[in-house]
Amino acid sequence: MRRAICLVAFVLALFGSQSAWAQLTGEYFELRTCDIYTGPCFANAEVGLTGKDALMAWNIEKGSFQGVDLAGLKVIAVISASDTLGYGGGVVVNPEPIRSVILVDADATPSQQQALVALVRAKAGRVLGQVVRVERVPIEMKLDHVDMVAHLKAGRAVHAVTRKLCDADHVCTNEVIFYPPLAPVENAAPAVVVAGGYRGRGLGVQWELNGSRSAFLATFHYE
Repeated sequence: MRRAICLVAFVLALFGSQSAWAQLTGEYFELRTCDIYTGPCFANAEVGLTGKDALMAWNIEKGSFQGVDLAGLKVIAVISASDTLGYGGGVVVNPEPIRSVILVDADATPSQQQALVALVRAKAGRVLGQVVRVERVPIEMKLDHVDMVAHLKAGRAVHAVTRKLCDADHVCTNEVIFYPPLAPVENAAPAVVVAGGYRGRGLGVQWELNGSRSAFLATFHYE
């Protein structure tokens, strides 16, 4: 009887540890080609003109997806839409059709690459649109959530550096987070883009930003 109880306890502990390991936790970075922290008057004036492009980056600290360990890996989705990506914001737009490129960590194995692409498809949802290219590149990503400094680099395709908002960044004094993050994340806070952009292939468009209130630093926890 005692042996049977020990066996049951071992099985429960095993399944419990596997369940915990199935969770994904890490950091998230987002860059948009419009101010996400802005006043409604500015945002309404820019609808249809800006914010058609974005990038979403995940830095996975621990966990697995679809049974594949992804700890220590990174993945980026670069989005190009036909209109302002205003999902969940204060404006109603229809940005479809949307095309995207997925940049996968060069350190990922083939099975990890498949899992990373599946993760992006699951968490980006309709924002991802049609994936036209998947590319393996070395990705460096470091976020300081206190000083709001982000450093992101993916080969020659993506680069970004941010800083914390200061008093001089408040133009109309009615600024709010007008556009929420495009992915389900936690602790999202806006930051100023010192320099950032996309120079990659596949979307027929390249862009560059500087001095805009266009970035999010956040964390994520996926069951």
